Amino acid sequence: MTGTSALPGFYKLSLEERIRKVREFASLTDGETNLLKNMGALNFKLADRMIENVVGVFPVPLGIGVNFLINGKDYLIPMAIEEPSVVAAASYAAKMAREGGGFFTTSTTPVMIGQIQTVGIRDPHRARMSVYAHKEEILKKANEQDPLLVSLGGGAKDLEAKIIHTASGDMLITELHVDCRDAMGANAVNTMAEAVAPVIERITGGRVYLRIISNLATRRLSRAYTTIPKEALGGEEVVDGITHAYHFAASDPYRAATHNKGILNGIIAVVLATCNDHRAIEAGAHAYASRTGCYTTLSFWEKNEEGDLTGSIEIPMALGTIGGAITTHPIAKIAIKILGVKSANELSEVVTAVGLAQNLAALRALAAEGIQRGHMRLHARNIAIAAGATDELIDIISEQMVKEHKIRADRAKQILENYRKRES
Repeated sequence: MTGTSALPGFYKLSLEERIRKVREFASLTDGETNLLKNMGALNFKLADRMIENVVGVFPVPLGIGVNFLINGKDYLIPMAIEEPSVVAAASYAAKMAREGGGFFTTSTTPVMIGQIQTVGIRDPHRARMSVYAHKEEILKKANEQDPLLVSLGGGAKDLEAKIIHTASGDMLITELHVDCRDAMGANAVNTMAEAVAPVIERITGGRVYLRIISNLATRRLSRAYTTIPKEALGGEEVVDGITHAYHFAASDPYRAATHNKGILNGIIAVVLATCNDHRAIEAGAHAYASRTGCYTTLSFWEKNEEGDLTGSIEIPMALGTIGGAITTHPIAKIAIKILGVKSANELSEVVTAVGLAQNLAALRALAAEGIQRGHMRLHARNIAIAAGATDELIDIISEQMVKEHKIRADRAKQILENYRKRES
């Protein structure tokens, strides 16, 4: 990695110039650069091996978030998303955060939870004690399934057993804690859970049904925090507006859902660009936001003694840098190279910082200028394209709709027809 992620006017550059900047920053090869330019980088034969019933591929735009300074290191952020304004908003928020030193992050050991469900036990509390008594045997059996992971310092490290009361009666749930190192870990954890099932049946006298990973990865958390100088935001009044907006979301699940969606706009864009499991990340995030029994915010915003804004976030982040589509999809491999991350933990921390940046941008827009101003300007371009506009007409029609405050499909078609009549 060379250079800085602070790239003023990056969005004004031509497509070729943007690619050149990214190439220089990430030291991309000619082949990797050509893949970025090639919309069909995922060929049919490879796609046919990735999922079932393949009939084609579905490209989405890949943008670059700029200005990110995380733990003193510059990052360019690949973001795959179809929604306008997300990449621009994240870049703007990162620029504001940069003035306060950027983002700072930490994360836990990459431990995932595998659950083994046992039913039909007459004395579940005694059975629970038996699981703990045979802990070493269970962990040994689990680790025999993946000696490579164990050799890298990972593997099944601990277990817990709990009794839950259900409509089907009491169930004993044994939970394996598996350090997955740089993998997301679903395959390793599921294989271990299946392998120990017969052992648990023998120990408890019950019957095992489900043996599967949990996507509520409370043992694999990532955290980010930042301080934004009030001058960078537009003054202390904007800081107050952001904290009021946050308190609204923290106290009302209807607002919290949209608040967290804004966080996930940034997170999922990076997760998708690296071909990680964005569905698992989103499920875990919403479950974590509900862990107290009431759905609330994933982030926290406060005003410090100097009147500056401080923000933080904690979220389950089960990401990998190896395995599955991450090492199969050509663009995912390039995205990882652009990020320059050396471990799954570093990736999770970067992604969490992007989520906090996205949240900051949305809250500032809501508090200072209204969310529609920037978003609708970009949305107008999509409306113009859908109406049939091409090349320079896209900008002409979208700008006129924004000026008129009439960003609608019918108005776009009308402007396009009028323009064509004048030209004919």
